[in-house]
Amino acid sequence: YSNNMATNITWHSSHLARADREGLLNQRGVTLWFTGLSGAGKSTLCCALENELFANKKSTYILDGDNIRHGLCSDLGFGPGDRQENIRRIGEVCNLFTDAGLIVLAAFVSPYKADRDNVRQLLDKNQKDGDESNSNTSRKNFIEVYVKADVETCEQRDPKGLWKRAKAGEIKNFTGISAPFEAPENPELVLNTSEKSVEECTSELMNYLREGGYLS
Repeated sequence: YSNNMATNITWHSSHLARADREGLLNQRGVTLWFTGLSGAGKSTLCCALENELFANKKSTYILDGDNIRHGLCSDLGFGPGDRQENIRRIGEVCNLFTDAGLIVLAAFVSPYKADRDNVRQLLDKNQKDGDESNSNTSRKNFIEVYVKADVETCEQRDPKGLWKRAKAGEIKNFTGISAPFEAPENPELVLNTSEKSVEECTSELMNYLREGGYLS
């Protein structure tokens, strides 16, 4: 990909405020960023939460790591630089969807703390620079969800067979084996899927969103 900055461009503002879109949807736009090792349960929890939100008539969308690499990020590999660009692009998509008033469920290994922090800062800036009508600044645009599971559990699950292939040397730069994972230091939520069921984790997520005022 090119690092050349675009020039001669100007942001064109909409006549509608973010609060207008959120009012129509009767919800608060937010990104829940699910991070964790492959096999920890990120996509599983996103799908379960999506179903629960849909049942409660909330507008939501899943951005899944593998799905995104079929299109938007199909030109990227898994080296450190490509991983960084992958998360940067997804962060921009999350920023747009959140501004549209959607509840975004982003499921990405996202192993580097700096990359996750960059997405948080992007969405925090959107909140600070946003409409004055959206006055509840206690609500966050970015909620980091650490889907925690030990390596042994992930290897045992191995739904895609990736751990087995990585241990055999067939996959390079595999997080947890040949590439590092920097665990979140202060996530909003920690869901230990080695100990909790999908239903328990989904209930915890829904309670967080309700209590935070994101669902009304």
